[in-house]
Amino acid sequence: MTSPQISLLADYPQYIATLAPWVLDHWRQVLPDMTLQDRISRFQQHLNRDALPIAWVAHADGQVMGTAALRVSDLPGREDLTPWLGGVYVAPAYRNRGLGQALCQTVERQARALFGTQTLYLFTLDRQAWYAGFGWQAREPCQWSGHRGDIMTKNLGDS
Repeated sequence: MTSPQISLLADYPQYIATLAPWVLDHWRQVLPDMTLQDRISRFQQHLNRDALPIAWVAHADGQVMGTAALRVSDLPGREDLTPWLGGVYVAPAYRNRGLGQALCQTVERQARALFGTQTLYLFTLDRQAWYAGFGWQAREPCQWSGHRGDIMTKNLGDS
């Protein structure tokens, strides 16, 4: 297998057909009413290059491995914070290879380069320690779809 690369989802829209069921299944416990068409539509909204939302994909040899996005808002009720790293997902077969971190770093770099972003936000239900491992800091607890999590922040001026 060649080394994975990270590209705009807009350049590889065919990967939506694989990503949508993966992500739908991953979040089924939290979002039980979401349909496959809902998830496909959400990915299609991310087919941008210089406007939010934007998504990136990790891929190699014609196979998608994961995705991450930059969004105006990602947590209902916290539209006062913007922009957000969201939708970080790496397929189980490709985990523990640094792809998640590489996707996050791509979003961070592009947020700063494209939009001059100095502070980026995310929320997570259970990956606080993982994000903290590469510079994210807990900001405050939050609720999403009835589940407890945390809002985290990263100062991109130090990146």
